[in-house]
Amino acid sequence: MSLEDTPIDDVNIRSIDVLVTPAELRKALPMSLGAHRTVAEGRQVIRNILDGKDHRLFVVIGPCSIHDLKAAQEYAQRLKALAEEVSDSIYLVMRVYFEKPRTTVGWKGLINDPRMDDSFRIEEGLHIGRQLLIELNEMGLPCATEALDPMSPQYLHDLIAWSAIGARTTESQTHREMSSGLSSPVGFKNGTDGGLTVATNALLSVRNAHSFLGINNDGKVAVINTTGNAYGHVVLRGGDGKPNYDSVSVALAERALEKAKAPMNIMIDASHANSNKDPALQPLVMDNVANQIVEGNTSIIGMMVESHLKFGRQDIPKDLSQLVYGQSVTDGCIDWETTEKAVRSMREKIKAVLPGRRQPS
Repeated sequence: MSLEDTPIDDVNIRSIDVLVTPAELRKALPMSLGAHRTVAEGRQVIRNILDGKDHRLFVVIGPCSIHDLKAAQEYAQRLKALAEEVSDSIYLVMRVYFEKPRTTVGWKGLINDPRMDDSFRIEEGLHIGRQLLIELNEMGLPCATEALDPMSPQYLHDLIAWSAIGARTTESQTHREMSSGLSSPVGFKNGTDGGLTVATNALLSVRNAHSFLGINNDGKVAVINTTGNAYGHVVLRGGDGKPNYDSVSVALAERALEKAKAPMNIMIDASHANSNKDPALQPLVMDNVANQIVEGNTSIIGMMVESHLKFGRQDIPKDLSQLVYGQSVTDGCIDWETTEKAVRSMREKIKAVLPGRRQPS
């Protein structure tokens, strides 16, 4: 073969499949009035908490990832009841993660591979994910997710009250630009090494306007021009095997935010390095955070907790009928009984001090 005949375009592409557009998906699965009300209220409550106008903490809690709709719906029903019980002090937001970043390879989440068999039926995953979000919001339960693929917000973000940018993507220019246009508040995790610089730089970036390539509702490539997102904040999740939820680490984060002239808003992730990847330690992190608040901390505005119906995690078997119901297939989670106990304990500790703790910024 001569040099002129050598293929140079799409050399490693097996196929390119046309996907449903955001407008088509929203038409097929429209948002109800009840779901719209939940999203709007959820975003406003979180904004008010970040602004110091609402004294409560918001806690993003739920499965590490969604893989079983029945289990997710059962979890949501239980969480809704708990949310009403603790609503005077804690605003619970369900963790509804459809996309999972992988260090190398592995299951990338319900949107990417909804059948968990490497068939990668992404359009099916988008339909399933949007339908679940509609159902949860219709229950009156606000939802949170990780914004990983820069295209997915066009399909799903109208149903999201709070978004996370993960430790692997906080440093990404693409994700900072995307976040500047998100309609929800967004939390940036510290780097995987535990450093805060990437997160504070992200806060500086996200509040500014950006222009970048994306898609519009009709699925056409477009230049997206944003106005900036004023509700970015940092999420401490530890790093390099070391936690950073303790009072000294929080004080250092406060200094970093002050230096960056960023709002003094800190969220604590009870999982990952902060629990040494042992889900059983998450309640201890929650208790420590509650003690910090009782002792006078005013910067901690929320928490993240990985929780499911059953404790721990499982590998995905070849025979999916062997999956344990209500147990995570990604990071390990605390079980429901532990979740109730930990949330109730936190509320009891902090409820008396919260009303006078923060003033509007």
